[in-house]
Amino acid sequence: MRILQASNIYGVAFGIPSISTLPKSSSQRHPTIAIPAGEALAKSVPIARKFSEQHSLKMGDMEKEGSSVVLEKKDFAVPRRKAMALIFSSFLLSNYELPKVAYAQSVEFREYIDTFDGYSFMYPRNWIQVRGAGADIFFRDPLVLDENLSVEISSPSSSKYKSVKDLGPPQEAGRGVLRQYLTEFMSTRLGVRRESSVLSTSSRVADDGKLYYEVEVNIKSYANNNELAVMPQDRVARLEWDRRYLSVLGVENNCLYELRIQTPEKVFVQEESDIRAIMDSFRVNKIAA
Repeated sequence: MRILQASNIYGVAFGIPSISTLPKSSSQRHPTIAIPAGEALAKSVPIARKFSEQHSLKMGDMEKEGSSVVLEKKDFAVPRRKAMALIFSSFLLSNYELPKVAYAQSVEFREYIDTFDGYSFMYPRNWIQVRGAGADIFFRDPLVLDENLSVEISSPSSSKYKSVKDLGPPQEAGRGVLRQYLTEFMSTRLGVRRESSVLSTSSRVADDGKLYYEVEVNIKSYANNNELAVMPQDRVARLEWDRRYLSVLGVENNCLYELRIQTPEKVFVQEESDIRAIMDSFRVNKIAA
């Protein structure tokens, strides 16, 4: 940021010529007015002081654009240390408040309807669809890469589901969901350890009259910083990731449908209401013959 210097224009603005600004040619249009040095200095000092008082920096005269500070044209007399301190503090404040502002923004949803496979749900408008992820449908947050949702559908040829109660009570279904996640996240790396738990299980009847199960699990992944070290004290386990997995289970068309949502625990705390809205919107629909 550049601080404007007005010291070079004081003399011209107030009609106080200096030695460097006096014309040297004798063929000038206007006659040169000779002012004694002492008298010129005595007149220029109070005028300059008045100008400085009128244009001194005030906090109300600052404008902020993004992460920079813009001064208005009248803000000429600014001490360098104060200006740099203001710029630095505003930069830190803007960066510190950015995540809170981002989370505070309202989320717009779009509805995804799959008439061929028979399900629908709402998802954040800014999420992008990822193809080739292995699921029937997959959406991901473009800013938080560990946050995504997907839909899995069982094969009707391998099993015939009549109701979600075929999975047992919600607690038993929750244990099955956790086992499935741990199987998928199984790692062959040395020194990897997973901690998991079922946080909650519940059931609800939606406005379509169908029964749905909801399951929430937490999985933490730890890995050693030096898995090839011989001595145990040289292998220190560190947290790789801490995520929450939320599933909504429903049955229709002799198939088991599962809406999966993955999000980091620290993000879930900020976006819980939006994630609950996605879960509540999930519906399984009868496929027309």
